[in-house]
Amino acid sequence: MWPLGGLLAIIGILLAWGGAMLASLGGSLYYLPAGLACLAAGVLIARGHKAGFWLYCAVFAATVIWALAEVGLHFWLLLPRIAGPLVILLYLLAPWVRRHLRLIAAPRAVDHNTPPRTGPRTVMAVIACIALAWAAGFAMYDRNGAARAAQATGDQTATRWADYAGNKAGTRFSPASQITPANVADLEVAWQFRTGDMPNGPAPQMFQATPLQIGDTLYLCTPHNIVIALDADTGKQRWRYDPAVDATGVYTVACRGVSYHESADAAARAGETPCARRVLVATIDGRMIAVDAADGKPCPDFGTGGQVSLREGLGPVKGGIQFTTSPATIIGNTAVVGSFVLDNMGTDNPSGVVRAFDVVTGRQIWAWDAGRHDPSAPLQPGESFTPGSPNAWSLFSADEALGLVYIPTGNPSPDHFGGQRNADMERYGSSVVALDVANGKVRWAFQTVHHDLWDYDVASQPVLANVPVKGALVPALIQPTKQGEIFLLDRRTGKPLAPVENVPVPQGDLPGERYAPTQPVSHAFASLVPPVMRESDMWGATPLDQMWCRIAFRKMRYEGRYTPPSLDESLIFPGNNGIMNWGSAAVDEARGVMVVPTSYMPLKLRMILRKDAPQTGDIAIEGNGAVSPMRGTPYAVRTERPFVSPLGIPCNAPPWGRLTAIDLKTRQILWQRPLGTTADHAPLGIAVPGVFNQGGAMVTGGGLAFIGATMDNYLRAFDLKNGKELWKGRLPAGGQALPMSYVSPRTGRQYVVIAAGGHAFMKTTPGDYVVAYSLKGDRAPH
Repeated sequence: MWPLGGLLAIIGILLAWGGAMLASLGGSLYYLPAGLACLAAGVLIARGHKAGFWLYCAVFAATVIWALAEVGLHFWLLLPRIAGPLVILLYLLAPWVRRHLRLIAAPRAVDHNTPPRTGPRTVMAVIACIALAWAAGFAMYDRNGAARAAQATGDQTATRWADYAGNKAGTRFSPASQITPANVADLEVAWQFRTGDMPNGPAPQMFQATPLQIGDTLYLCTPHNIVIALDADTGKQRWRYDPAVDATGVYTVACRGVSYHESADAAARAGETPCARRVLVATIDGRMIAVDAADGKPCPDFGTGGQVSLREGLGPVKGGIQFTTSPATIIGNTAVVGSFVLDNMGTDNPSGVVRAFDVVTGRQIWAWDAGRHDPSAPLQPGESFTPGSPNAWSLFSADEALGLVYIPTGNPSPDHFGGQRNADMERYGSSVVALDVANGKVRWAFQTVHHDLWDYDVASQPVLANVPVKGALVPALIQPTKQGEIFLLDRRTGKPLAPVENVPVPQGDLPGERYAPTQPVSHAFASLVPPVMRESDMWGATPLDQMWCRIAFRKMRYEGRYTPPSLDESLIFPGNNGIMNWGSAAVDEARGVMVVPTSYMPLKLRMILRKDAPQTGDIAIEGNGAVSPMRGTPYAVRTERPFVSPLGIPCNAPPWGRLTAIDLKTRQILWQRPLGTTADHAPLGIAVPGVFNQGGAMVTGGGLAFIGATMDNYLRAFDLKNGKELWKGRLPAGGQALPMSYVSPRTGRQYVVIAAGGHAFMKTTPGDYVVAYSLKGDRAPH
C-alpha cells in the first residue's frame, strides 16, 4: 500500500503547507487540518493500518460538510471540493485495498443458507451510484429539447440589413419572422463560403465581421480588410477587392464590418453614375476606401484614387499604434469614423480624434478631438490633434431625425495612470457623447467612469430604442458598460431616465496619482454587476489548485469594484475585457425585451516603477502577462488575464458567461442562463456551463435570440419568452462575431448568417468561414 499511502501523504503535505499559508493570510482554516489528517492517513495506510482508512473517511465527511456550508448545493462549485476526495475514497473501498487493510476477510466458500450482509461493497456501490446519478443529472440539467412542429409560414417580405447592427439605432434586430421557436430545430446549413484570409503573421487575427445585406448581395470584410460581395442565396463570390494593407506592428488584425451608402439621385441609382451605390471600409493601416457596390472597383471621386488617409493631423504614427477596426457610421452623406489606439503605450500615443467625411468626395467635414479645449475647432496650420486624447474604437449609433451621432469613448492614454491628465483630457473620457452630425459640436455628454484608471472605456455600441418611462414612450439611449452598469438616458438631452447614484469607491496610495471619490451607479435595470468576489468563490479542477487560487486571491489587493491600481498586485474585477464589450445589447422594441450577453473575467494588474520596468519602450511579454511601457508617466504596468490556476483553470467560479433577457417595461430580468460550455477546451470534453464570450446577440421578429460568441464553436438559438435553448449549429471555427438575418428578395427564404473565424485571445478554432443557415428545403417557403 506504499504507492497509495505515499500519494495521500504527499497530498496531505501540500494541503497542510498551503493551508498554513492561507491561514496566515486570514483565509479558510479547512486546508491545514485536512492536510495534516491526510498526511496521517497516508502514513497509516502505507503501513497497512485500518485506522488510516477510517481517518480518511472522517476527512471526507468533514470535507462534504465544509463544502456544503461554503457553497450549498451548487454542482460546479462542489465539484472541485469533493470530486477528488471522492475518487480516493472509492479507490479505498476497492476489495484489494480493503483486504490489505484487513477491513474484509479473505474469500471463502459461500454459504447459501446465510443471508447476505450489507458491507463495504454495498457502501461502495451506493456511493458510486450517487456520484453517477449526480453527474448524469447535471448532464441533463438545462438541456432543452424542442419537438419539431409544423412550419409557421411567417412574413416573407424581403428585409434588409444595411448597417452593422441591422440599423443605425444599433438594436441588432431583424424583422424576419419565418424562423420561429416552433421550427428553428429545422435549421440547417444553406451555404458556406471561405474568404481565404487565414492568420499568416505574428499579429493575433480575428474574423469579427458582420455582413451587410442589400437586395440580393452581402458585403463583408476580412481581417486584412479585403472587401467581398456574395450572392445572398448561394454564398458565391461576386467580386473581391484587396486593399493590400500593411499590417506591420498591428496589435490585432480585425475588421468588424463595412458601411454602405447609396445616392439619393434616382438617375445615379439607375446606374448612370459610377459608385452611385458604394461600400466603405476603414483599414488597419490608416485609410478609408470607397468601392463601387456593383463591381468592387475603387470610386475615383472619393479622395485620391478612391481613398483618404485617416492619419492626417496625427503627426508620426508607428504602424500598429493607431488603426481602425469598426465600420464608419453613415448619416445622410456623412461618414463618421473613429480609431483604436493601442493601450498603455504612453502619453505620446496618437490622438483619438473622431472625424466626419463626405461619402461622395472624401472631403473631411469636421473633426472632434476630445483632448482639445474646443474639441471641434479646426486645426490651424502646423497644429496636430492632441496626443493621447480619448479615442472611440467601437461602434457608433445615430438618430437621423435628431441629427445626432452617438460616440462611445475610451479613456486618455495611458489607461492605468492618470496623474498627468488635465481637465480637457478628463472631460469626455469613458463617456457616451452626442455630436451634431452637421458640425461635430457636442450636444450632450454623459460620463460612465470618473478619472478612469481601469481601462473601462465604453466598448458597447449605444442602443437607441423607445422605452416606457412613467407610462409614455421616450426616445432613449441604452448604454451597456464594461463595469456591468447599463445606463438609460434621454437621447435628446443625455439626461438619465432612471436614478444614477454616485457611490464612494476605494481610494489608492500610488505616488503621483489622484482618485475620483465616487463613481456612477445606474438603477435603470436589474443589475448585471457581479457581486464582490470572496475567497469561497475561488475555483479549480482539484482541491490543490483551488487552494492555490485562494492563496493568490488573499495575496492580491482587492477591495471590490474600482480597486485602485497599485505597486502591489491587484485584482481588478470586472477586468478590462468587461462584463459587456462590443457585443452590446439587442432590443426587440415590439416585445419590449433586451438581450444582453455578459462575460466575467478578472484582471491581475501591477504598477511597476520606471526604474524597474523593461527599458525597450515596447510591450514585453512576461510569463502569462504583458508589461506595457506607459511612456511619459512614472510607471509601467503589468496585466494578466484571465486569473487562472497553474493548471490553466479559471480561479473565479463558473458560470463565466451568461445570456440575460430584461423586460424594458418593468426593467427586471425575464430570464437568465449560462451561455456556452467548456466542451471544446476542457479535458475529456467536460462541459462546464457558462464561458467567456466575445460577440453579440441578434433578436428576430420570429421571437428568437441568436448568438455565437462563446468559446465552444456553436451558433445557438434561444426562445425570447423563456430563454430555452431550442437549437444549436456546429460552426467550423469560433463564432466571435455578431450574427445577422434577412429574407432574400429573390427566393423569400430567411437566412441567419455568421462569420466563423475564431478569436486568437480566446483560443477558439481559427478559420475564414461565412456560414448561412436556413430552414430545410421542404419546410422553407418557395
